[in-house]
Amino acid sequence: MNAHTYNAPTISAGTIARTACLLLALTNQVLSALGKPILPIESQTVEQLVTAGITTVAALVAWWKNNSFTPAALQADQTYDKLKAQGK
Repeated sequence: MNAHTYNAPTISAGTIARTACLLLALTNQVLSALGKPILPIESQTVEQLVTAGITTVAALVAWWKNNSFTPAALQADQTYDKLKAQGK
């Protein structure tokens, strides 16, 4: 066994949560447009406003945050965190 262990970077819980919220919002938006919303709200206008709001917020948060999925991006995040902790 090698004396040096490699800690493979993992996708953060925040990235998974933001991605899940965005997928739910987009799915609801599409299904709402097709007349089959996930969120059963009586008034169609209120439903469309709520759905559009959820989609907008989820999209902005997902776009703003750094969502690293690839091994290279995850490794870069680890390197960045180490340098940031060192004050560089």
